[in-house]
Amino acid sequence: MASPTPHDDERFDWQAAEADLSDPNGPDGPDAEVVDLDAARSRRQASAPDGDSDPDDDRPEGGPVLVDSVEAQRRPRFSLAGFRDAERVPIVPGWLRSRSEFAGNMAWAGGFGLHALAYHGLRAPKYTVKLAWRAPVGVGRTVRGYGRWLFDLEGEPVRQSVVRAAIDKPEEARTYQGLSRQRDRRVRWRGLTAIPAVLALFTLTGVLLAAPGAVQLAALTVAVAVFGFVGAPADKPLLDTAVVRTAAAPLTSVEVFHALAALNIKGINDAIRRGDNGKRWFTAPITRENGTGWRAEVELPRGVTASTVVDKREELAAALTRPLGCVWPEVNAEVHPGMLTLFVADKDLSRAKQNPWPLLKSGTVNLFKPFPFGTDPRGRVVTLTLMFASMIIGSIPRMGKTFALRLALLGACLDPRAWILAFDLKGTGDLSPLEPVAHRYRAGDDEEDIEYGIAAMREIRTEMRRRTKVIRELPPDLCPENKVTDDLASKKSLGLHPVVIGIDECQVWFEHPKYGDEFEEICTDLIKRGPATGITLIPATQRPDDKSLPTGISANAVLRFCLKVMGYRENDMVLGQSMFKSGIRATMFAKRDKGIGYLAGEGDDPTITRTFEIDSPTAKAVVTRARVLRERAGNITGHAAGHTVTTDAVRRDTILEDVLAVMGDEDPKLWSTVIVKRLAALRPDVYAGFTADQLREALKPHGVKTGQVWGTDPDTSETGNRKGITRAHVADALTKRDRDNGSAGRK
Repeated sequence: MASPTPHDDERFDWQAAEADLSDPNGPDGPDAEVVDLDAARSRRQASAPDGDSDPDDDRPEGGPVLVDSVEAQRRPRFSLAGFRDAERVPIVPGWLRSRSEFAGNMAWAGGFGLHALAYHGLRAPKYTVKLAWRAPVGVGRTVRGYGRWLFDLEGEPVRQSVVRAAIDKPEEARTYQGLSRQRDRRVRWRGLTAIPAVLALFTLTGVLLAAPGAVQLAALTVAVAVFGFVGAPADKPLLDTAVVRTAAAPLTSVEVFHALAALNIKGINDAIRRGDNGKRWFTAPITRENGTGWRAEVELPRGVTASTVVDKREELAAALTRPLGCVWPEVNAEVHPGMLTLFVADKDLSRAKQNPWPLLKSGTVNLFKPFPFGTDPRGRVVTLTLMFASMIIGSIPRMGKTFALRLALLGACLDPRAWILAFDLKGTGDLSPLEPVAHRYRAGDDEEDIEYGIAAMREIRTEMRRRTKVIRELPPDLCPENKVTDDLASKKSLGLHPVVIGIDECQVWFEHPKYGDEFEEICTDLIKRGPATGITLIPATQRPDDKSLPTGISANAVLRFCLKVMGYRENDMVLGQSMFKSGIRATMFAKRDKGIGYLAGEGDDPTITRTFEIDSPTAKAVVTRARVLRERAGNITGHAAGHTVTTDAVRRDTILEDVLAVMGDEDPKLWSTVIVKRLAALRPDVYAGFTADQLREALKPHGVKTGQVWGTDPDTSETGNRKGITRAHVADALTKRDRDNGSAGRK
């Protein structure tokens, strides 16, 4: 007996079959009929309707449905569950729900109306002369047109053609006779209507002659305007053009489909060869957004990722015949990697006029709340929140990295409570406008500049440790989350004000042969623990790599702004691991896209952002206003108040001699904690607050390493193995240093 196959119409009943086999009198007993199943299947398939190739359709009506059949996979239509899961389109448009966007649109409309009114108002005398010049022509056209209508001259060409035809065809004379009678009736009727019109005209003329001069002038003005309008040439309009529009063509689904087909992407090409016309690719209608461009949501064919389209942005712009700066494809990873969000702007983003920074002339910043940082391709404001987050900025040279850093610091300086630390390691003075409000400021990469920087960063790390103790000792009702709050930052007695540190060309610090490791250690510590204590670090570099942005820093930054970079490594170094694979690719920006980059960490998804462009004179004006705000708040500190940072403690040229002095011959090995205590007693002005970690970093350039040593704590007499230093290693390092320098010590 053959086993049933999935093509059989009904389920096979094995129990009944076994019972039949065991019953000699049953249908499958010794005398049972043997059925050829292959022949039965052939007969059943032959009885199916012609042209039906669907295997699911040869089943009897109401039969079982295979789990992988087309019918089982077909999405239900108009089901309650489908509508419940569907995304509802907002009743009120987004620009009406956003107060700032609505105000911006209204301000633009008001400005547009005032411009047009002033433009045409200034040219009113010119328009008056043009109307007066054209009025006689308008009178002639009116009289001539009325005469043609009165005497039915419109039909004269037809009547003349019939007369000429009647020469060869006498029967056409009857046609002409009928046309003549029709013309006579029209002229008689129109002549009768002309009599009251003429009487009304004479009456109106008499009334105007007897009317006051103002009425006569008004009537004359109306007549000149009307007849001047009638007498205007068709190719010469009365009004000049107040606004020249370069209207961009609307974006259509057909245009997008053909553009995607032109990219030569394998998955798209395969789908088109299978007959896919792209109608199901568009999950929503293409919409107009904020009056700046068109937005299309495209669900690409299965297996095609939107990141492949992002990589071909230049080819996509060519296929759409739009400027490169107008075409902005993005991956909508919130749905799935194959969902493409395409925004096509009316104007090139890098060349379009951008609204001024909202904080340019008025307003303050609360660093616990977002402040304007730039605009997206749709013209919407993109904000930045610096509190509780550190930020890294990266790009190739000349793409707006320093301007972005300065803009972030300008926003911070408008919070009168904040300390601003600005370090311009490029040395060109791009951050010099911030000097009047900076708690610490330095420009340059000379040795004294580096020493100033390391002293300032040590100071900030000490400040961070003080803050952790303050926060730890605060009552739970004042500090429930064990971090700085807006209210706590406003209390001067606690000293928990925001601190924002901007470092341009930070690779100069991290690659320094003497202090590089210490800079890295301090910045890594600040970027990990600083945000909870109100300290924000913003390093910026034009060379994003492992040396310029150490892993401990790049991996722990929350905010990331990446302008144009050249490769995926630099992209992921700034924006985060696997961002390139996810389709967030700053490599797509062109060199003309200055100031445009991906801002990640502020919202749920990275946003293409064009920073507000503020040049140096404008930045100085903002800082002048910020200085006034700080003077009122009594918060002019540090460099802005004329105080400087002593670098004596930084110049550890005598570190080897000092360590040898505190160890002595009787201490061949000592714990690092004991050594720093003795150093502080030896030179309090230099080593006050010196830590074991700082000792390790200070000795590292000399080749002295710490290790496990046996020792005793002089205060507690406790013994054991701890991190320490061997005196012989220090002596060898001192001998080597003196030999290399050719002197008994450094000056």
